[in-house]
Amino acid sequence: MQVRLIDSCQKLFEKIRAAVAEHDIEVVHDTHFDPEGQEWLGQQSDLIVIGDYDDSQNPGSIQKACWPTPVVRLSNQVDTATALAAGREGALDIYDRSAAIGDVTQWLVQLCAENAKLTTERAQGREFQSKHCPAMRSLKNMALRVAQTDSTVLITGETGTGKELAARQVHTVSERRMAPLITVNCAAIPDTLIESELFGYEKGAFTGATSNHIGLIEAADGGTLFLDEIGELPLAAQARLLRFLQEGEIRQIGSVVTKRVNVRLICATHRDLAQLAAKNDFRKDLFYRIDVLRLDVPPLRDRGEDIIDMAQWFIEQLAVKLGVPPRPLDLLSQRLISGHHWPGNVRELQNVIERALVMSTGPTLQIDLPSEANAVEPSLSEPPASPSSTEVIESSDELSLEDYFQRFVLEHQEAMNETELAQKLGISRKCLWERRQRFGIPRSKQKLA
Repeated sequence: MQVRLIDSCQKLFEKIRAAVAEHDIEVVHDTHFDPEGQEWLGQQSDLIVIGDYDDSQNPGSIQKACWPTPVVRLSNQVDTATALAAGREGALDIYDRSAAIGDVTQWLVQLCAENAKLTTERAQGREFQSKHCPAMRSLKNMALRVAQTDSTVLITGETGTGKELAARQVHTVSERRMAPLITVNCAAIPDTLIESELFGYEKGAFTGATSNHIGLIEAADGGTLFLDEIGELPLAAQARLLRFLQEGEIRQIGSVVTKRVNVRLICATHRDLAQLAAKNDFRKDLFYRIDVLRLDVPPLRDRGEDIIDMAQWFIEQLAVKLGVPPRPLDLLSQRLISGHHWPGNVRELQNVIERALVMSTGPTLQIDLPSEANAVEPSLSEPPASPSSTEVIESSDELSLEDYFQRFVLEHQEAMNETELAQKLGISRKCLWERRQRFGIPRSKQKLA
């Protein structure tokens, strides 16, 4: 791992370099910040340490140039004000530059270990990476561009598509990533409490206000505020939010004092805000204020081959969580997953996979979708007497898992033995037997082999 130290003191560099060498950490040194070196500065190093240096550049400009490489500060003055200022500029941490070299070394080693852990977790797939859906790749690229600004973002998409995940991705790669991300579900807070939760209140402002209370907007100072389901925000709260966006100030309920806060706002909704605004159910001026940069999250049914990949990803992740071995999907379940409409989107898929991991007993996972909702979408013809493996999944009607299984087995068990039936269905003989028992389908006496 490489650490880049920007500091005017050559002796400090030599001491740190010697101290961390035994921890497999390489330290390189710059005595000043060269704007021409912005492009390579962050690319070559895993961590940037800003100390004392002979340059007129503000440390915040270095942190911006190094984005998204993490940046920390070595400062001659470490107090609350300095720490808060460093955090607002995007610094991951701050440490006393005059501390003993052993303490500085321990601090750097810990930071490098944490950074390596985060890098490993990303590489191991803590977040699903789209491979086949152009819309999702475009969304990811747009999120990276949006993250480099402080403009307000509006994320749209159906319920369960992953709008909060998109908001977290924007925050995680932005310059505000080390400051808090405060998430608020506007639909989950009663209308009578939403203003006090967002803006805070002073002691005695209303019955039950026994102490001062910091609002969620103020709690997000220096970071990001994510307002999920903003279409459910009451009109009175919309007016106060609009003033905050215009002035950058808030006033707690019961107070006459305004406070300036530095917050990046990300909103999300599954509703058509333009239509709500046309009906005066949402403030038009607020709509225009938040609809600056838009990210549209596509529904799961429009993501093509990503659906199966995501199902496999959920299997790996949830198997660890549940303490069960991961198992592959059988062929029939893969077809059902690909053809399902997924009205609940990603959240529904996750729940279906979790249920399958718990309930399936064979070597493969069998997906159990609600009978009224698991229709196989492709319009397919009657399978011939000896269907090929690709024709097995074909049917002229929209069939549930139970209907399709029963129809296929009853129509082909005279021409096939149990092994052939299981192979065509993409399941094991044991699974075939279990499903026969569940659906009450006796085996053909002529074809038991």
